[in-house]
Amino acid sequence: MWKTALALGTLAFGLAGCAGFNTVESDVSTYSKWAPARAVGTYAFERLPSQEARARDQERLEGIARPALEAAGFKPAADPKAADVSVQIGARASRAERSPYDDPLWWRGGLYYSRFGRHSFYGPQVIYHFDSPRYEREVVMLIRDRTSGEPLYEARATNDGNTPGGEDLLGAMFKAAMKDFPHTGVNPRRVSVPLP
Repeated sequence: MWKTALALGTLAFGLAGCAGFNTVESDVSTYSKWAPARAVGTYAFERLPSQEARARDQERLEGIARPALEAAGFKPAADPKAADVSVQIGARASRAERSPYDDPLWWRGGLYYSRFGRHSFYGPQVIYHFDSPRYEREVVMLIRDRTSGEPLYEARATNDGNTPGGEDLLGAMFKAAMKDFPHTGVNPRRVSVPLP
């Protein structure tokens, strides 16, 4: 009986671990001036000159962010000049190199213990420690009233990992950024979004 319970517990733990690999966790900050009576309407993307210079990359990024906007209730405007709001978006992934000085216990010197007591050593590195680079990832979204240009909602999601991330990860980060729209909350707060 106890073997069956142990096997079921191990299976449940394993499945919970697998579910964690399909979830993106981001630190989200949102700021809102969205009027409670204002309905969610149509949107059009607005590009900065630097984004227009890389129109192909920006179009791809807009395609990644589109499902997050539509999950919040927005619809794409047939005519961008008639949209209720304009949306500016951006994304970045910055590589952060780790220095051996970040963790002095794994560097060239340190302490070790033997049956004769504590000893210090300095010299060639005995423990091989391979660091992979870290990437700090961020997506931002700014929603403005198209007519007045007034900022109505600002959302930002950040996380980090061992890769710069792909389209699915960026899409999950945009969804995390828009999850509470039009409300705001504690800034920053942890938001989990499942990968597709």
